[in-house]
Amino acid sequence: MLAEFIDPAILGFILIGVMLFSIFVGFPISFTLIFLGFVFGYLGFGKLVFYLMTLQFSMVMTEQTLAAVPLFVFMGIMMEQAGLMERLFSAFQLMLAKVRGSLYYAVLFVSVVFAAATGIVGASVTILGIMAAKSMNKSGYNVRLAAGTITAGGTLGILIPPSIMLVVMGPIMEIPVTDLFAAAIIPGILLASLYAGYVTIRCWMDPSLGPVLPPELRATSMVAVWKEFFIGLVPPALLVFAALGSILFGFATPTEAAGCGAMGSLLLALGYKKLTLKKLQDALVKTLEISALIMVLVAASNFFGAVFSRLGTPMLLTDFLLNLEMNKYLILAIIMVMIFLLGWPLEWVPIVMIIVPIILPLVEALEFNLTWFAILVAVNLQTAWLSPPVALSAYFLKGVVPEWDLKDIYYGMMQFMVIQVIGLILIITFPKIALWLPTYLYGQ
Repeated sequence: MLAEFIDPAILGFILIGVMLFSIFVGFPISFTLIFLGFVFGYLGFGKLVFYLMTLQFSMVMTEQTLAAVPLFVFMGIMMEQAGLMERLFSAFQLMLAKVRGSLYYAVLFVSVVFAAATGIVGASVTILGIMAAKSMNKSGYNVRLAAGTITAGGTLGILIPPSIMLVVMGPIMEIPVTDLFAAAIIPGILLASLYAGYVTIRCWMDPSLGPVLPPELRATSMVAVWKEFFIGLVPPALLVFAALGSILFGFATPTEAAGCGAMGSLLLALGYKKLTLKKLQDALVKTLEISALIMVLVAASNFFGAVFSRLGTPMLLTDFLLNLEMNKYLILAIIMVMIFLLGWPLEWVPIVMIIVPIILPLVEALEFNLTWFAILVAVNLQTAWLSPPVALSAYFLKGVVPEWDLKDIYYGMMQFMVIQVIGLILIITFPKIALWLPTYLYGQ
C-alpha cells in the first residue's frame, strides 16, 4: 500500500490538487469526487474505504433535513409560475412613478420577496431582468446601475431564508437549520438596505441615472394600483411567513414547513388560474433535476470529505496554521479570500460541501462561532456571484436582455460587489448582526 511510503496526510494534499484540476478541466464534479475518493482512500487506508462510502451515502440518504430541498425548490418554481412577482413589480413601479430611481427600488423590493420564495439565483436574476429591463430602457435608466441592481437583488436568494444553500449547509456543519435561517435574516435585509442606500445616493448626485417614469408608464387609477399591490404582495408574503415563521418559532421542522410551503404554492398557482398540467409537469421535472444534482453532490462530497479527513490532512493543516501564531482574524481573512476566489469558477454546491468541511476543524480550533462563520461563507459566496470574470449572474441577465452590453453589466455588478464586501466586513466586525436574532429566539 502506498501509505507505507508516503504520509497519508501528504496524500490528502495531492488529492485536493487532482480534484481541483479535474473540476477545472471539466469533469463532472460528483463522479470525480467518488472516483478520487475511492482511489486515494484505497491508497491511504485500504479496503476500509468501501465501508466508509457505504456509511457516508447511508447517512446522507437518511438525513431528514435534506428532504426540505426538493420541497423548497418546488415551492420557488411554482411561485415563479404563478406570476405574482410580475404583478408586485408592476404595482410598486406605478406607486413610485414620480420618485427618482423608482424602478431600482421596485427591483430591490421584489427581489427581497422573491428571495424569500426561492433560493435559486438564476431564476431570480432571469425573472427580474424580464420584468424590469424593458421599463428601465423606456425610462432612460443608466444601464450599468440597472444591471448592477438586478444582478445584486437576484443574488439575495442565496442568503435570505428559506435558502437552499443554508438547508444543505446545516447538516454539513452540524448546525440547526433554524439557527442559520434566523442568522441570515438581518444580514439579508442589511445588504438590501445597502443596495438601496447606494442607489439613492447615486440618483441624488446625478438625477439622469434614474429619472421619473414617463407619463405612459404611470398609473391612471391609484385604486387599481393598490389592488394589484395587495394581490401581488399579500399571498406570497403570507406563504413565506407561514413557512419561515413556523420554522423560526419552532412550530414545524424545516422539512414539514417546506411541505406546507410547496402545497401552498400549488394552491396559489391554482387560485390565480396559472396552473396547467404542462406547467405542473415542467415544475416537477425541474425540481427533480435540481434536487438530484444537489443530492448526488451531497453524497459524493460527504464521501470525499470523509476520505480526506481519514487521511489526516485537515488536522495537519490546522496544526500548521495554528503554529504560525497568526492573529485568528488574519487566518479568517485568508479563508474568506480563498472562498471568494473559488467562487469564481465553482458554484456554491462544491464549495459548501467540499471546501467548508476541510476548513471546519481550523474554524473550530480558532473558536469562531459556527453559525456566524456559516453566514460569512454565505455572504462571501453571494459576492462571488457578482465577481468577474465568471460571474454567472451576468450571463443570466445577458440571456434575457441581449441589448445590454456584457461590459456594462460587468461594470454595474462590480459596483455592487464592493457594497457586498462592505456588508461582509460589517458582519465580521459586528457579529451581532448575524447572531442577535438566533440568540434572541433560541438563547445561547
